[in-house]
Amino acid sequence: MAYWLFKSEPFKFSWDHLKAKGDKGEEWDGVRNYQARNNMRAMKLGDLGFFYHSNEGLEVVGICEVCALAHPDSATDDPRWECVDVKAVMDMPTPVKLTDVKANPKLENMSLVTSMRLSVQPVTADEWQEVCRMGGLDNPPACE
Repeated sequence: MAYWLFKSEPFKFSWDHLKAKGDKGEEWDGVRNYQARNNMRAMKLGDLGFFYHSNEGLEVVGICEVCALAHPDSATDDPRWECVDVKAVMDMPTPVKLTDVKANPKLENMSLVTSMRLSVQPVTADEWQEVCRMGGLDNPPACE
C-alpha cells in the first residue's frame, strides 16, 4: 500500500464536494499529465491520500482513500487518460499550509515542495506521518 497527495482547485472541486459524495466517492478525472496518470495507475484499493486545495488555500484539508482502481477517465474520449475514484475519510483537524510544509526540514524532499505542479503525487510513509502530526492527528489512518 502507498500514500498519495491529490491536488484540486477548491472552486472546481473542493474537499466539501468530495465529502458530499459519501462512500461512493468520485472520479479523480481531468488529469492530463503522464506522470500523474502513471501515479494513479500504480494505486491500490485502500491507498490513502491527502486532499490538497491548490491555488486557493494552499493547504492539506483532508484524507481520502482510493476506492476504485485506474479506469478510463469519463471526462474524455482519449484512451490515454485514466483516473481512480477516491472517497473522503476524514477532515484534517488543522489544515496544513504549504508554507508550513516548506518550513519543515523533515519535508524538504516531499513532492509537494519539489514538484509543485504535479497534481497527483506520491507521499512517503515518513512524510505521511509528519504531515498528519502537523495537522493534529495523533493516531493517523495508515495503509495496511
